Amino acid sequence: MAETNASALSLRFRRKNDLRDSPAQDNFAKRFFKNPLACIGSIVFFSIVLIAILAPFIATYDYTLIDPLNANQAPSAEHIFGTDSYGRDIFSRIVYGARYSVSIGICSQAISVVFGVIIGAFAGYFGGKTDNVILRICDIIQAIPSTLLAIIISQALGSGFVPTVVALGTSSVPQTIRLLRSAILGVRGEEYIEAAQCLGCSSLRIMFRHVVPNSLTPIIVAASNGVGRSILTSAGLSYVGLGVQDPYAEWGAMMSLAKANIRSCSYQIIIPGIAIALVVFSFNLIGNGLRDALDPKLRT
Repeated sequence: MAETNASALSLRFRRKNDLRDSPAQDNFAKRFFKNPLACIGSIVFFSIVLIAILAPFIATYDYTLIDPLNANQAPSAEHIFGTDSYGRDIFSRIVYGARYSVSIGICSQAISVVFGVIIGAFAGYFGGKTDNVILRICDIIQAIPSTLLAIIISQALGSGFVPTVVALGTSSVPQTIRLLRSAILGVRGEEYIEAAQCLGCSSLRIMFRHVVPNSLTPIIVAASNGVGRSILTSAGLSYVGLGVQDPYAEWGAMMSLAKANIRSCSYQIIIPGIAIALVVFSFNLIGNGLRDALDPKLRT
């Protein structure tokens, strides 16, 4: 009887693995691109990425070139977005700023996902004391608001690209841990997990080969939305004197520099603000599209 049950579980285990290569999985892209808002978000995002990559060819001026004689010039044919208080071309700085702002959002979420998935997998799969210790540490960290925690870490590490990425990524790790843990609790009792255990698979193999891949849907959606949130937080850090600072062309730093001229040269703060809004808007649309495409209830 035990051998029969093990054989049945093994068969279900193999069928579960076969489902990963089934045509239903290939319908993800079809479902995603059927969503017009997701398509708009993707177009906007990839356009911004393309602009960032081709910045040396698109920018009309050196974004670091200071020209005091042309400081605070309004938008014109020569400077389509005008110039800042140092006479630097705002259009060129917006183009190069896409590199910093988008990279900060993506890299910080990559840190959050990598560490959150590893730690959350141990918490959700093993449970017990391991789960309790990890959750209590998360409780302590999450007792501090994420923005305040990012400010504290950024202040401790100093301003710059890498400290900003580390600060934003670290402050998002507890949320990722809890999200993955909750997803794992829903799948670790499935029959294909029992089958893998009956076949003698190690705990680490089961965890990262079978449990985690089947629990990543909420992480993917949360990470796509988190990129936009990280970009906003990064802009806030730069605005208050932390994060990436002038002369680097980060959109938040541009807004921080322009706040002194908000009345006389409002375009200096409006244009970077629009750029931030566009990229955050695109990531929100992509996140919503991923959520709908990955939702099992919407699969046909």
